[in-house]
Amino acid sequence: MKIKESERRKYPRLDQSLHIKVAANGYDFITSTQNVSCVGAYCLINKYVPPFTKVNVKLTLPIVSGDKKYDVECKGVIVRTVDESSGGFNIAIFFNEINNLQRKKISEYINQFLPKKS
Repeated sequence: MKIKESERRKYPRLDQSLHIKVAANGYDFITSTQNVSCVGAYCLINKYVPPFTKVNVKLTLPIVSGDKKYDVECKGVIVRTVDESSGGFNIAIFFNEINNLQRKKISEYINQFLPKKS
């Protein structure tokens, strides 16, 4: 797990593999994130989906609540699609419809990996 050092974004990204399900254009993709923030995710899928496609997202955070993990469900839009030379397509998803509680859960998860300020 790694936080981007020279991060200029308002919300930090965490390089971590988290279980994610992306539904777009009648297809369901079950994959893992390459990085995640409380405003979006980057992951690899096996079919081309063009930018500006609306998607449904279900992201699983390994925060144990009782005996199950915490799922974040939201809507997003693909803002970038990159053909991966080893096969598949990397997509950047912006979470454009996410409630504050869901965003807060992602932020809390990421914050536990950030360096503590002294």
